[in-house]
Amino acid sequence: MYPRDVLKLLGEDGLKILTKLINAINETGEWPKDFTEVTMIALKKKTQATKCCDHCTISLTAHTAKIIAKILRRIERKIEDVLGEEQFGF
Repeated sequence: MYPRDVLKLLGEDGLKILTKLINAINETGEWPKDFTEVTMIALKKKTQATKCCDHCTISLTAHTAKIIAKILRRIERKIEDVLGEEQFGF
C-alpha cells in the first residue's frame, strides 16, 4: 500500500489529526517516541546460520512515521526547487 492510499483511507478527520501531528513535530522539532523507536529483526539467510553474515535484518517502524517522513521529504524537495541558493544571496 502506498502512502497516498493510506491518506485517502484516513478521510477528512484522519487528515486533520495527521496535519496536527505534523505541525506539532514541525513546531517542537521532536518526533513522538513511538515514531523514533525501531525494532530490528534478524532473519536467517541460510537454515544453519551461525555467523552474522548468514543473516539479514529488517526494521519495523510505525507506518505513520514512514508516511510523515515521505511527506516531509517531498515538501523539502519542493522548497529546494523553489528557493535556490541564489534566493539568499549565496
